[in-house]
Amino acid sequence: MRIVFNNPVLYVVEYPQVDAVEVIDKRKGLGMLMRDETARRFRREFSDVVEVAEEADDFGDFIDQYEALMTQPAVYH
Repeated sequence: MRIVFNNPVLYVVEYPQVDAVEVIDKRKGLGMLMRDETARRFRREFSDVVEVAEEADDFGDFIDQYEALMTQPAVYH
């Protein structure tokens, strides 16, 4: 497990041993776990956003594209 990104909008964790990425949208309290090609695509797209994002809202706009996959309630403990 490796924390990749953490800001007021997103929390992104990689699980390289299983080629997976977990993403939590902090605004909505929902998350998703992506594996294989979906995880690789997310990494590419996320990397592009990180390079050009100027404020937290840019990450919100990006993650809204994945809204249909955000089905798991984020449980903080």
